Amino acid sequence: MPGFELFGDLERKEVNDVLDNGVLMRYGFDGMRKGHWKAKELEAELAKTFNSEHVQLVSSGTAAVSVALASAGVGAGDEVIMPTFTFVASFEAIMMLGAIPVLVDVDDTLTLDPKAVEAAITPKTKAVMIVQMCGSMGDMDALRRICNTNELIFVEDSCQAIGGTYKGKPLGSIADVGCFSFDFVKTITCGEGGAVVTNNKDYYINADHYSDHGHDHIGSDRGAETHPFLGYNFRISELNAAVGLAQVRRLPEFIELQKRNYTIIRETLVDLPEVQFRTVPEGGEESYAFLNFFLPDLEFSRKVSKAFKENGIDVCWNYYDNNWHYIREWHHLKDAKSLYPLSADLKHELSELKTKDFSQSDHFIGRNISCLIKLSWTEEEVKLRAEKMKDCIIKSR
Repeated sequence: MPGFELFGDLERKEVNDVLDNGVLMRYGFDGMRKGHWKAKELEAELAKTFNSEHVQLVSSGTAAVSVALASAGVGAGDEVIMPTFTFVASFEAIMMLGAIPVLVDVDDTLTLDPKAVEAAITPKTKAVMIVQMCGSMGDMDALRRICNTNELIFVEDSCQAIGGTYKGKPLGSIADVGCFSFDFVKTITCGEGGAVVTNNKDYYINADHYSDHGHDHIGSDRGAETHPFLGYNFRISELNAAVGLAQVRRLPEFIELQKRNYTIIRETLVDLPEVQFRTVPEGGEESYAFLNFFLPDLEFSRKVSKAFKENGIDVCWNYYDNNWHYIREWHHLKDAKSLYPLSADLKHELSELKTKDFSQSDHFIGRNISCLIKLSWTEEEVKLRAEKMKDCIIKSR
């Protein structure tokens, strides 16, 4: 991670196909295309990769979450349970629909704590969205049971977890609907892009129409298409899809490199008494895009994080004070700093975040160090990096 590290001839070939015919839009212009339909090809490849019946490409991972929720009928006043540790896009995508993000604690998987989810359910709850941060998963069986028992929509935000699996199933294909991001820093990149994945035909048709102004995509004359319902523009371009098409075919290569580099670092740190690795549920396998481990306390984690930076160990973070990925610094959310009026229910829920107890999340996020695994590192570079990391932790005692 990320896939742009290994751009090569395959990506250039797919992009040149698009430039050769000059059609950058994924719909229409059939006669000019010379047989090239990169978005359609990428959707087919992704369906095979995720072992899922339907894939709808969209313009970003954020768009994927909004489109997925809208396609399942989530909208104004509905509550969507989500974790305190994620990217800001998670709550942005919910709020864009007029729905209400309800944030709950994470556990030692760094994803949703099922007990916290159960405690947060109200008559307004419509969906539960797990965010598989940093390439791994939570207790998917427990979350599935909670959703089934309470008749809730189960959503997987797998934007950071492509290549991970749970009990043999690809992450993103397990819940009612899954979401992926292919932005510039993901394992598979389109530059900008995302996907909605589902086995529910109705959700897929809704996503197909909703992401293109409500077009029904029936027939070969775009101007004659009807609009069964309102939609918006969340289309991906053929250029973006072309890059993604080359990248998805290289996913096994990328995962193999990530696993090698991840394993070298993990095995170097495993015997340190201060290091406790993130919990991966039984039957789960990470995507190896990140290595996550816990240190004894926040002070020690900050000390190690500082030592990493001073010793040239990049792309390792303690997210406790991060204003992109953890609730503590999401002041624009807690203060409801919106350019347009928000509903009274939404503003009330956001104001509650200022005083809500997230000490369990603090316990895990404060102690966590998250290290991105690069594809471009040589084996020798990874070994040297791992030894430096080990030395920094020892000297921070």
